[in-house]
Amino acid sequence: MKTLTEKRSKKFANGVVYALETSDGYPVEVTDTYLPFYTKDAIGRHQNTLTHKDLGDRTHRWMIGVSVMSGCPVGCKFCATGNLPRWKNLTAEEIVAQIEFVLSKHKKIAFTDAKEYKINYTRMGEPFLNIAEVRKAIEIIDKKYPGTHHYVSTIGITKADYSWIKDNITLQVSLHSLIEDRRAWLIPWKNKASIEALGQIRTESDLKTTVNLTLVDDADFDIGLLHKYFDPNKFFIKLSPINPNAVSSENTLGDGAIHAQNLV
Repeated sequence: MKTLTEKRSKKFANGVVYALETSDGYPVEVTDTYLPFYTKDAIGRHQNTLTHKDLGDRTHRWMIGVSVMSGCPVGCKFCATGNLPRWKNLTAEEIVAQIEFVLSKHKKIAFTDAKEYKINYTRMGEPFLNIAEVRKAIEIIDKKYPGTHHYVSTIGITKADYSWIKDNITLQVSLHSLIEDRRAWLIPWKNKASIEALGQIRTESDLKTTVNLTLVDDADFDIGLLHKYFDPNKFFIKLSPINPNAVSSENTLGDGAIHAQNLV
């Protein structure tokens, strides 16, 4: 098993984010968070906010957010990951090692003890630019921790294969704007499918495909286009705040249209 070295960490009210380093000196970020179980029913409640001060614990919804790359070549205008001086794809073993690192911090509770135990492939990197290793990692995790929910995010790489997204694997499509020109500027990766094409994605997942919008300003949201391209029976809409950083500041993006903050 690949080893990762802990460099530093930061605690939040409902978890921790760790800065790790691979054996060949590449930085990796992994998160260890939890939420009360009622937040799983975001669709039924028509929102995904906390309704009381009880944050639950890791026996409720335990979520580990892993990196699939160190750094990222995509260069989203609000993401600090692309500012790293170099990047590389992580191996399946390096992805799994992030999970094992988090679990090593909690000797008294098993991952499978939680009502929902979930891996979010949403930290550093674009999963579909390293999809063979991501799929290998999912296979390894499913054997070690049966019943794991896998949540795989993508900007919508051209000609990506989504046929394997089924059962306990859920897809997230990160658009960030419903205006194509604006989306092209926010996500400057040329080989990505159009918004219209992404609206045609159909999976066999147990859950709807998520459309994630980290909205820079109100102009990035168009309810007409949302209804035109994304069938509400197939897609769940998630609005996310910008986490201000050096890259978002350099691109004068401010705090974004969604005003929220991390739990501290």
